Amino acid sequence: MDKVTLDIIWGKLQATSDEMGVVLAKASMSPVIYEVLDFACGLCDYKGEMVSVQNGITIFTGTFTDDVKTIMNKFKKNIHEGDIFLLNDPHRSGTHLNDVSVIKPIFIDDKLLSFAIADAHWIDIGGSVTGSMSPQATDIYQEGLQLPGVKLYKKGEIQNDIQDIISSNVRFSTLALGDLNAEVAAVNIAESRIKEIVEKYGYQTVIEAFDYLKDTSENIAKKAISKMPNGTYEVEDVIDGDGFTEDQIPIKLKLIVKDNEIEFDFNGTSPQSESPLKCGKGALFSMVKTIFKSVVDPHAYTNEGWFRPLKLTIPDGTVFSATYPSSTSWYFEVSSQGADLVWKAFAPLTKEMISAGSYVSLTASFIYGTDHRNGEPFMIVEPHSGGWGASSNSDGTSGLIAILDGDTYNYSIELFEAKFPLRCKQYKLNTKAGVGHGEFRGGFGLLREYEILNDDTFTYCNIGRSVAKPWGINKAHEGTNNYMIIHSKGKDKRVTRIPSTKLSKGDLLKIVTGSGGGFGNPKQRKKENVLSDIENGFISKEDAEKIYNFKQ
Repeated sequence: MDKVTLDIIWGKLQATSDEMGVVLAKASMSPVIYEVLDFACGLCDYKGEMVSVQNGITIFTGTFTDDVKTIMNKFKKNIHEGDIFLLNDPHRSGTHLNDVSVIKPIFIDDKLLSFAIADAHWIDIGGSVTGSMSPQATDIYQEGLQLPGVKLYKKGEIQNDIQDIISSNVRFSTLALGDLNAEVAAVNIAESRIKEIVEKYGYQTVIEAFDYLKDTSENIAKKAISKMPNGTYEVEDVIDGDGFTEDQIPIKLKLIVKDNEIEFDFNGTSPQSESPLKCGKGALFSMVKTIFKSVVDPHAYTNEGWFRPLKLTIPDGTVFSATYPSSTSWYFEVSSQGADLVWKAFAPLTKEMISAGSYVSLTASFIYGTDHRNGEPFMIVEPHSGGWGASSNSDGTSGLIAILDGDTYNYSIELFEAKFPLRCKQYKLNTKAGVGHGEFRGGFGLLREYEILNDDTFTYCNIGRSVAKPWGINKAHEGTNNYMIIHSKGKDKRVTRIPSTKLSKGDLLKIVTGSGGGFGNPKQRKKENVLSDIENGFISKEDAEKIYNFKQ
């Protein structure tokens, strides 16, 4: 088949994944999905390998292949047209129980062609605490309902008992079933679009397109790796405690480049503990894939071919390779630090592509209770944006979401105040804490403050990068830390990893995200850039004189 036709089909597959995302966002019922966009959609071929993905949560896109292959390995020949599967297994393929994958096989004349998959965060999946993400959970049974690959639909017929099990085990059943239906709508529209493509181009041509796009991407990836110098690049970092201990937890990586392949060896990383601050291998490898893709070709369509030259080496039972039945609800904090470790390892290899360390942690806030205005329970899951590191030719970006969350947004204040019993008191750049100074400075974090409007409200959090700071490059300064402040009864309490905590009417909740690290010697920063920061209120004239030798 000619290349032009194959490229057209490639584009249509990408358009299908994008349309899935639009359908899911518009049909969902939870603000964390339709407002924050905490989901991703995509397509896998008949082998279970990802061939297209919508720009969504980056951590999900790297797990699609494992998700689909988990279903294929479990059901084998018991996969039929009209089946739809549910999966949220964090140890074999996924992230945590809240992230529920809906997977639909697509058949053409009784022949399996592909799979459509939608993965979205449900605000509650049961478990010991509202939101299902207790910082104190010691095993997966405390985190909620497990869906280890079950059929929601069998040959087109919905299995009402599965719906009943879900609605009886989650706290917000109307939202959960609404979001489930939105995911089903997304995979159904994918089936329609794939059948249209096959009708126009033919079954075998689409099969050829699958192989073509993966092989093309693999070749580009290998060429990019071959330009990197062979060698072993070692980096290490720490996780700032796990909620059970304040002791810092060492993590290590050897990035080994050999010709046109890369091995990511995490041997030496700390063993898992009882804390839910850990992730499975699938989540770790997903972030490895994300960083690799951002380095070699960030704008090209993503598919599994890009990652064929990559090898993951890690023993079972570490904070990056949790084993069943351990808790993993806070996987995103740990896998984000894994991503930052890979980012740091690539720094000497791709100097023009890599920025300094970022705030890393999603600094997610969880607020729940009963709304005094209507007597209804509410649950807020909110990731927060922060400062990214500077690069060799520009300052870091301020107020950008952490790399794990990809294209997610923050909540609009108007929606927040309309839906929840909170009032936003301030939302601004966190300039007071400083920044990673350098020839190019890091981006600033944010400060968002809420006033609690009723007494029946609780919060919990598990915030990373609260002690160790985002790293700078080439004599630049480090960035700043993340944390939360609870203001109650006239006193401020700075917290980072806390279990469910009671709040009272009038209390203030302040979420503070850190700044990114700098790049280069601060003494070499251009005068006009320093002056611009002074005029914008980012730095005082006194600090500019001391740090940058600024003289007007």
